[in-house]
Amino acid sequence: MALQSIIDRRLAGKNKSIGNRERFLRRHKDQIREAVKRAIDGRGIRDIERGEEIRIPRRDIGEPVFGHGPGGVREVVHPGNREYVQGDRIERPKGGQGGQGSGKGQAGDSGEGEDDFVFGLSKEEFMQVFFEDLALPRLVRTQLAEVTEWKYQRAGFSSDGTPNNLHVVRSMRGAIGRRIAIGAGSRRELRRLQQELAELRAAPVPVEPVAAQERGTRIAELEERIGALRARLERIPYLDPIDLRYRNRVRVPVPTSKAVMFCLMDVSGSMDEARKELAKRFFILLYLFLTRHYERIELVFIRHHTQASEVGEHDFFHARETGGTVVSSALVLMEEIIRARYDPRDWNIYGAQASDGDNWHHDSGRCRELLAASLLPLVRYYAYVQVADEEQNLWQEYTQLLGVHPQFAMRKAVDAAQIYPVFRDLFRKDGAEAAA
Repeated sequence: MALQSIIDRRLAGKNKSIGNRERFLRRHKDQIREAVKRAIDGRGIRDIERGEEIRIPRRDIGEPVFGHGPGGVREVVHPGNREYVQGDRIERPKGGQGGQGSGKGQAGDSGEGEDDFVFGLSKEEFMQVFFEDLALPRLVRTQLAEVTEWKYQRAGFSSDGTPNNLHVVRSMRGAIGRRIAIGAGSRRELRRLQQELAELRAAPVPVEPVAAQERGTRIAELEERIGALRARLERIPYLDPIDLRYRNRVRVPVPTSKAVMFCLMDVSGSMDEARKELAKRFFILLYLFLTRHYERIELVFIRHHTQASEVGEHDFFHARETGGTVVSSALVLMEEIIRARYDPRDWNIYGAQASDGDNWHHDSGRCRELLAASLLPLVRYYAYVQVADEEQNLWQEYTQLLGVHPQFAMRKAVDAAQIYPVFRDLFRKDGAEAAA
């Protein structure tokens, strides 16, 4: 008996080709990743988190084709040919890029080509490609959170459950096994009686009346027993409630990692609008990355000039406050918040700082000392991004921390095109390639 497979597509909605779409994304991953990088470089801050149309050259999506050729050597005469004879080489079509559909070149009355393949990435697919090889470094499990988290995992099959958890194949397999087991003896007896009946009917009829009567009586008994066995087999239900099997899932506690990210941004007078825009772009990437990949993570936003203050998300990205530059004020406030609210024994603590490197000259050494003595022993990772090319006193002081503290990293980003490579280099997964 052949089993039938039932495919329920209701959860897929109208998008029946989601499997093909996922295969396409996997096969052309490199081209899509490059297209996403180019799109990010040319976007504004408010336009980062949206979809994108990806253009892939036709030659990159070609499929190998196998065909049966005619074989041998043939000579074919095509009617209407007045220009070419055997052995001539036909030139490429004129205009454009050899008929590749680039849109360049002069218009002509001949030639043909193919446009690039345009593939639209949804918002979710765009951000998935954008952040696929990034992760918080040195993230470890600390103590369990105050509220125990639970997850459901498979635990075999159960005879009770809801219809949406019904396992059709397992249920049908059990039904077939039950019918085979219950009817095995009856089918074996049925085959024996059918064979005996066939032999009696094939044998010649005895001449003696008594023997003939006994033969007829035996045939009638066999037919009656065969009918009773067939009725018994037909009464065996095709699918019985005891055959139904449901996917069973149990709820188990899982340890949780609590993480907090401190975002420190310099808003002093030396940070002009272009540099502030670069810093905001870096923190928006960081914000999107954290909120999309880590459900249980807290964000602390600190803006500073001569004084530091903890602000909300909106004020961090949109407030226009400015002033002098004392970077250590932000580091002191970060340490105070950690001591007050985020015990390092319970939390994975991260820090990200963006500045142009300009600082009050008496303060840069104190910043290095604060990081080395107070903050870096408390954090899992600390990243410093300078949005200016000139190496000022803060950059020189921070350079002394490299190599001594493995959880400290620093990079430069002086234009928008460098933000994503720097961000990817700072937060790439272990083993992933560095940004070009």
